[in-house]
Amino acid sequence: MKIAIAGKGGAGKTTICATAARLLSRKGLRVVAIDGDTNPNLHSAIGLHGADVAPFLPTSLVSRRFEGLRLTVAVDEVLQRYSAPAPDGVRLVRMAIPEHADEGCMCSAHATVSALLADLGDAADTVTMLDLEASPEHLSRGTARHCDTLLLVAEPYYRSLEAVKLQASLAAETSISRVAVIANKCRQQSDLEAIEQYCHRHNLELAGALRWSNAALDADAQILALLDYAPDDDLVAQVDEVFKRLVKQPTVAVAV
Repeated sequence: MKIAIAGKGGAGKTTICATAARLLSRKGLRVVAIDGDTNPNLHSAIGLHGADVAPFLPTSLVSRRFEGLRLTVAVDEVLQRYSAPAPDGVRLVRMAIPEHADEGCMCSAHATVSALLADLGDAADTVTMLDLEASPEHLSRGTARHCDTLLLVAEPYYRSLEAVKLQASLAAETSISRVAVIANKCRQQSDLEAIEQYCHRHNLELAGALRWSNAALDADAQILALLDYAPDDDLVAQVDEVFKRLVKQPTVAVAV
């Protein structure tokens, strides 16, 4: 299964992606976490720092074939050379970032991620988590076209919800089979109700709700993964519950 996570900047995409990736890996799934943001932060949210961080994916790894964009080398070799082991057995991959000002668009970087997703396949025991940038460019570039599910993270205020609506409308024109909303940072019941009403009004599926977490902010301030800073925080349990419903679990969990 391949899950992409998007939404307005600051909505909590990266924290959710990193936390879910580690929790799913703990359940015995093979998890590949891809940072598809040209301003990368998934590594710190997942618990990697400094020399442990994965190298960026070279754009030379992709070629255009009759069936679309594909990698020029075997996907297992790409993961071996351009991923880093993260906590709980997750493999982290990072999209290329701009090296200089005025160098042009990042089309080739997005194409490389798209090709990697295509070649990763759909093994039953494998989950790919793709953390996307706040801009809807990933939809115009087709970065997540090979994902099964696009999760749009919504905060309980108008601009965040409008960003979700825009990305949902664009995603509806792609081959992504499921587009759903995750309500995040709900301080009170009225926050959740506002998101529920918005989703109902615009025919958007609401896949789950996450309450406000001070620990998530504190972990970010300390440059720590939420799971390392506050493993017993309610937000961790809530993310776990949402992704249990989204991802089919293996019959036997593997101890880590």
